[in-house]
Formats: sequence, C-alpha cells, structure tokens
Amino acid sequence: MTEKEGRPIVINMSVSLVVLILVFLGIALRQLFRLPLKIWQIMGIGAAIVLFTGRITVLSAWMAIDWDIVFFLFGMFYVGTALEESGYIHEIVSRYLLEGCSQKTLAFVIVFGMGIFSALLMNDTLAIVGTPLLIKVAYHRRIQTSPLLIGLAFAITIGSVMSPIGNPQNLLIALEVPIESPFVTFLKYLGVPTLINLVLLYFFLLYLMRKEETYHHEIKETAPYNKRLMVLSKIAIGMVIVMIGYNILASFFPIYPIPLPGIALIPALFLMIFGPKRKEILSLLDWHTLIFFIAMFILMRSVWETSSVKDILIHPGPFMKSIPGVMAVSALASQLISNVPLVALYLPTIKQLGSSIPTYMALVAGSTVAGNFLIFGAASNLIIIQNAEKRGDIGMTFGAFAKVGIPFTIINILIYWIFLTHVV
Repeated sequence: MTEKEGRPIVINMSVSLVVLILVFLGIALRQLFRLPLKIWQIMGIGAAIVLFTGRITVLSAWMAIDWDIVFFLFGMFYVGTALEESGYIHEIVSRYLLEGCSQKTLAFVIVFGMGIFSALLMNDTLAIVGTPLLIKVAYHRRIQTSPLLIGLAFAITIGSVMSPIGNPQNLLIALEVPIESPFVTFLKYLGVPTLINLVLLYFFLLYLMRKEETYHHEIKETAPYNKRLMVLSKIAIGMVIVMIGYNILASFFPIYPIPLPGIALIPALFLMIFGPKRKEILSLLDWHTLIFFIAMFILMRSVWETSSVKDILIHPGPFMKSIPGVMAVSALASQLISNVPLVALYLPTIKQLGSSIPTYMALVAGSTVAGNFLIFGAASNLIIIQNAEKRGDIGMTFGAFAKVGIPFTIINILIYWIFLTHVV
C-alpha cells in the first residue's frame, strides 16, 4: 500500500482487475489444459466482458485504443508479409543461416544482429520479420523453434533498451522528458549495460540450443519467388530505414520528425499501390494480433478506471521514487498492465518529483526488460507467439518462457541498477 492524503490505499479488486487476472490465467494455462482458444480470442472475450457489463463505456474504449501503435503494426505486418511472400526471407535463410552456419554463428546473429537492429528499427518490427525467418531456420535445421524464438524475444527486448526509438515506451519517455540529445543520452546511460546483457544472452542461448534434441518438423513447400515483389519489398524496407535515419537526425536538429505510424504506413502503401499479390498479402496479414492489441487496450483502460492501480502509481511511496524502486515497480507492474500504459501512468509522477536523468533511464530499463520476465511483459513477445501460432507452430509456452525469463530478468535488472547507481 501507499499513502494518499495520509490514508492508506489498498489494491481494489475490481471486476475489471478480476477479468484481467482470469485472462492472463487463461493465456498461461491454455496449452496445459488444451483449451481450444487462441490468445487473441481470450483477450477479446475479456474486453467484451468489461464492455457488456458496463465496466467501461464505448467512448472510453474507443479512446483507449492507441491507434498509432495499431497502424504502425498494420504497416509493418504488410511489409513483413510481402517480404515472406516474395521469397526474400527464404532466400536469406537459405543463403546465410543453413549451410555452413554453426550454432555459434546462428546464436550471434539472433542476439547481436536482431538485438542491435531492434534499437534502430523498433523491437516490434524485428518480432514481425524475425519470427518467420527463425521458424524456417528451425524447420530446416531440424531443431525446436522454442529456444530460437525465446532468444529472439530476449534479444530484441534487451537491444531496444539503449535507444529512444527502440520501443514505444522509450519513445514516449524521450518525447515527454526534456532530455538533451536523446540518442546520446540513452547510449551514455544504457549502452554499456545493454551490451553486457546481450553478451550474457549469447552464452545463455548457446546453452539452450545445445540442450535441445533433434526435432523433425514437417517442412512445407516454399512459395515460388516473385522477383517484382522481392525488389519492391527491399525498397520498402529501405524506406523504413531511411525514415528512421531521418528521425534520428531530427533529434539533433530542429526539423519535424515523421510520426511513428508513417514509418510503417508509407512503405506499406507503396507496396499496395505498386506491388503484386495485394489480395493474398491482405488475406495473410496477422489480423488476429491487431485484434489482440485493440482488445488489450480496452481491457487495460477498464482496469485503470475501476481499480486502485492508477492511484498507487500516481501517489508512490518513498521506495517507488528511488532508482531501484522505479526499476522494480516498472518491471513488476508491467506484467499487470503492460509496459506502455505503465510508463504513461508512472512518468508524470516521476516528472513532478524533479527526478534526475538516471531515474528516467531506470524507468526505461525496468519497463523494457520487464518483457523478459513473463510472456505478457512486452508486446513483441505476443507478436512472436501470434506469428508462430499463425504458422501452426507452438512457439513459446508460458511455462518455458517464465522458467528462463524470471532468473535472467533479475540478472538484467541488477546489471542496469549497478551501472545507473555506481558507474554513470
């Protein structure tokens, strides 16, 4: 509990909070009890319950949806699906990650390639593109997909910490807090501990990969190459990289940055106008993940409006104002209400306290590496799961993720805490 006007605040178990807990339990236990429901369906049922029981109004539900994130994901899903349908992802897998690629090289590509690129291209982007790529690698190498996808999830979460555009919550902090030269500041405070955590992840992933036995997958026939779509898809990815580079320059110069949805929607519209196979790509788009996020936004807003979680974050106790407190609270609370809403709630309080840059960086690190704690902690984890299930693969189970994620996240947080309090 914490204090508000001298009176204790106790967590209020509202109907919405109970529904949220049941949704999380349903997602966690669905594979154990073989529930005939997908993740997006469980989250959709939760959102429907709070809407139909009046826990949230239709207007509040509509306002709760972060359309910037939804449109960004739609655009990146279109570009990612075009890359796959063109045969380009299969070409990358065949050329670089099959013949002559050792376990060490594969682990290096996943951890440092995907991890460092997530700092520039945003972790959700790497989740969209990286999942089908690694599933193909696992199938052709006849190994289980689970260690590769867990490695991908951990790498893009950790790698995204050190950049203001690595993930949505970092971007929110960079825009809301008066930080001079955000890219330089993020690298100064978070660059070294992030690289240390990636090195640890590299050896940890090697251990997971060596532990797995040979697994015989049913390899599906690859769609024929579409050279025109492949060329246009490469141009679309180039457009994404150029626009992100422009936004990096915009942080140093007084020029207007490109809004987040535009970075994904402009290349997607380019492919829709000039590219072939439009109907096929739209039919293969990951609509279920978009539904999941819309439902999640509605359910989370209902929890904020009807429980005391918001009051606790707005009126923190002494521990919640310190660097270790900020990291611990942001990491744990992110499991309940997800990291982006958590930052949106917690950030105004930290700003009112006149906190230092290390405190803001603690919020960045804690809310981001929370994604490695449990499978619900990061949107990129859920994108990977949905993407894998869409292809008929189990992907990452809740238990397998938690078994390795909880101890590894504690190590991650300790490294960031030591660096922010004793080194910088």
